[in-house]
Amino acid sequence: MGFFYAVARPPVRSRFDRRFSWSLATAGLLIGLLAGCGQPTTGGTAGGKADTGDAVASPIDRRKLCKRIDAVLAHARDDRRLDASVHGAWQVVHGILAFGRDFPLRHDGTDSAALDYLLDGGRLTGWNLRTGSPGVIALLEEGSNTGQGHPDQWLGYLSQCGRHGIPRDTKLVVGKKTSFTVNDLLTQAQADIRPGQEATWTLMALSAYLPIDATWTASDGTKWNTERVVQMEADADIVTSACGGAHRLYGLVAALKKHRAATGHTPEQLSGGWAAAQEVIDECIDRARRFQQVDGSFSIHSFERPGTSADVFAKLSATGHIFEVLSLSLDDEQLSEPWVTRAADRLVTMLEQTADVDVECGCLYHAAHGLLLYSDRVCGSTE
Repeated sequence: MGFFYAVARPPVRSRFDRRFSWSLATAGLLIGLLAGCGQPTTGGTAGGKADTGDAVASPIDRRKLCKRIDAVLAHARDDRRLDASVHGAWQVVHGILAFGRDFPLRHDGTDSAALDYLLDGGRLTGWNLRTGSPGVIALLEEGSNTGQGHPDQWLGYLSQCGRHGIPRDTKLVVGKKTSFTVNDLLTQAQADIRPGQEATWTLMALSAYLPIDATWTASDGTKWNTERVVQMEADADIVTSACGGAHRLYGLVAALKKHRAATGHTPEQLSGGWAAAQEVIDECIDRARRFQQVDGSFSIHSFERPGTSADVFAKLSATGHIFEVLSLSLDDEQLSEPWVTRAADRLVTMLEQTADVDVECGCLYHAAHGLLLYSDRVCGSTE
C-alpha cells in the first residue's frame, strides 16, 4: 500500500492549434514532472485509432448505467477507506473533491468526515497551513507525494468538492488558531497571484467565490480581475499542463460558466479573455470526441492526439480526467449524446474491473467526481 493508492476491499491552423505542436516525448516528460497525478506503468500504443464519436454500438440502458454509477461511487467512497496514518493530504483532498463531506477518513481508531477533520485542525502529512499576510498560506510542495503540488490546489478543490463546493465562510483551524475561514485562503491567493504563474486552481476558487466582475490588487501592486486570470490560463499550453490539461480546462470551464450565467452572453458575444477561453474549451472538447477510442475510453494522450494502451490504469486516468471536464462543461442535451454515454459506460466498466485492486487516488477520485456530476444531471431518479 503506497501513498498514491486507495486500497480496494474486495466484495486553418489557429493560434490555439499551434499549442499542440510539441513532440510527444517532450510533452510526456513535462507532464510527468508537473502533473503530480501518478503516471501509467506502461506506455501507450502509438497511433491508436480515434473514434468518430458516431460508431454504431449496442444501445446502453440508461437505468442500468445509472445504477452501476451509484454502485461504483459507493465503492470508491466507502470501501476504499483512507487512513490518516497511511495516506497523505494529497490523497485525502482528492477524495474530498469527489465526495465533499460524505468522504470518510479513518484516524485515531475512528472514522469521521475527512473534510471536517482537516478543517478542524486534524493532523495529516502534507496538510501544512500557516498564517500569512493578509490570509492563510497552504505550503507548496512541488513533487511531493503527499502535499500540495500546485499553487492553491487545496483551495481550488475545496471550492469545487462534491456537488457544490463549500462556502467561503467555512471555519478553518490553523495551528491552534480558530479565527480563520476558507476565505482567508482565497484572500492570500489573490494577494500572491503573479503574471505567468500556474493559476489553474486559483481560477477554480475565484469562479466559485467571487462576483465574476470582481477586481483586486495583488501584494506587488498589480491590478487583477477574473478575466485577466482567465486570459492567462487560456494562453498557457494545454499539452504540458497537469494531467494533460484537464485541470486547466476545468478551471476555464468553471469561470466561463459563471461569466455566461451572470451576463447572459452567447459564445458569439464573448470577447477578450472570455472568447479565448471559449476557443480553448471548444477545441479541447472537439479533440476529446475525435480522439475517443472505439471502446468509449478517451485518448491516453488527452487533447494532443489519439492513442490507447493495454494498461487499464492509463486509460482510467485519461478517461476519468476528461470525463470530469465534460460533466461540467457540456449542456444537458450534449451529455445525452451517444459518445458521452459510451464514455460513461466505459469509465464505470473500468472502475468495476479494478474494484478489488489498488487504484491511484488522483485518477480514481477525478473519475468519481465526474461521474457524480454526470449522475446528478443525467440520471435523476432511477426507481
